[in-house]
Amino acid sequence: MHLLQTIEAQGNILLLRTFESGSEPENQQVFKAEKGEIWWPSESEIWLGLGKTPKIPAILKIFRSLFFKRKDRWPEQIVLDAKGKSTQWIEAAVNGMMLGGYNIQLYKSEPKVFSTFFNESGKLFVLVDQVSNENETAINLAHKTALTQIRIMDLMNAPGNYKSPEILGDWAIESGEKNGYKVTVFDQEKLGELGMEALLAVSKGSDVPPVMIVSEYKPESYQKTIALVGKGVTFDTGGISIKPSTNMHLMKSDMGGAAAVLGMVELAAQLKLPVRIIGIIPSTENSVDGTSMKPGDVINSYAGKTIEVIDTDAEGRLILADGLSYAVREFNPDVVIDLATLTGSVIQTLGYEAAGLFSSSDNLAADLIKAGENTGERLWRLPIWDEYKEEISSDIADLKNYHGKPFAGAIVAAKFLEVFTDEHPEWAHLDIAGMAFGEAEFAPGRAGTAFGIRLLRDYLSAL
Repeated sequence: MHLLQTIEAQGNILLLRTFESGSEPENQQVFKAEKGEIWWPSESEIWLGLGKTPKIPAILKIFRSLFFKRKDRWPEQIVLDAKGKSTQWIEAAVNGMMLGGYNIQLYKSEPKVFSTFFNESGKLFVLVDQVSNENETAINLAHKTALTQIRIMDLMNAPGNYKSPEILGDWAIESGEKNGYKVTVFDQEKLGELGMEALLAVSKGSDVPPVMIVSEYKPESYQKTIALVGKGVTFDTGGISIKPSTNMHLMKSDMGGAAAVLGMVELAAQLKLPVRIIGIIPSTENSVDGTSMKPGDVINSYAGKTIEVIDTDAEGRLILADGLSYAVREFNPDVVIDLATLTGSVIQTLGYEAAGLFSSSDNLAADLIKAGENTGERLWRLPIWDEYKEEISSDIADLKNYHGKPFAGAIVAAKFLEVFTDEHPEWAHLDIAGMAFGEAEFAPGRAGTAFGIRLLRDYLSAL
């Protein structure tokens, strides 16, 4: 799709105009500009209602929903009336329009044809009061972000047999070569040499070898180094503590944290953000066979901490333990943020409206919450008090990976991860289990959302 600024709408191209409730055109009684409402005053013009005083995240969702619903009926060229709109409004609208054309039909032999508007021949003219660099920057930001989100949604929606840990590593290497950042992939032998015992223990039940992906985007000038650590379980059976068969097929999505990190490092390189970013992704399958890690086993870790495995389905925190320790000790970052589809507990707490945020740093938590509000990828801070430490106390090892109680599951998981941060003062854990893969208006059924990319982009851009 080509994106162009214009100061004049051509009469032969469909014009999309938006209105807020209370400011809809006069001399008509049909269109009330309610949220998502559409009306065709003529064949060459469409009106879209935005509701009453919509915030920027709502703008994105309204456009995304509209363009998905009509994904096979848009003309090849459209003019978006953005006169009088802010650059933030333009960025959200364009991003939503592009995501509305997301095509989830990855492996269909006869996929349904979408409008050519979403292809390379499509053109979106953004009608503005004056052509400016600021508008161009907003359009470019929306374009690059959407393209990255679409690539990440493809990863999330791919089945486990199409995205092994090695395939994730290949994805990162290709992206690094294309976008100019460094990528190293540690194979199983190298993981053994480094002492990544927790990651290796989780991988024992699978014949697919684990990897750890280490990406580094380093601009010419920067003030801070941010480490992003993402859980990359490409399929999760639960191991010996096997999950129920109902919905197990959705466990292809258990690499949502890894997907967010892969996407953010790529996008940061494309946008040339003035901050050094380290992306760490421990990746494995969690499968079942005679060599699988068993409940009651005691395993080691990169940090040298011994772990009693109470539940093999609490595997995400085990591989993150090695990833976090490596990030902190090898790169000495100013800030460490991990993202993971970690617990069902956080979904019971927050539903599908926000991810759980855990941090002992008030400033970091506030910055991330602000970024979430700006982008609509919301976070809700939960406690990480030391009183929860006793829940991971083990009689025979340094700590255990699960407390086995029907409460505070997400908090206890966060306390486990905290042990492997070497008391880093600026660490945050984002439990995105309810947000990375779910019901979405721009894809049928449950699908990947690319949650975390816009959130992290906003946070990193403000540093």
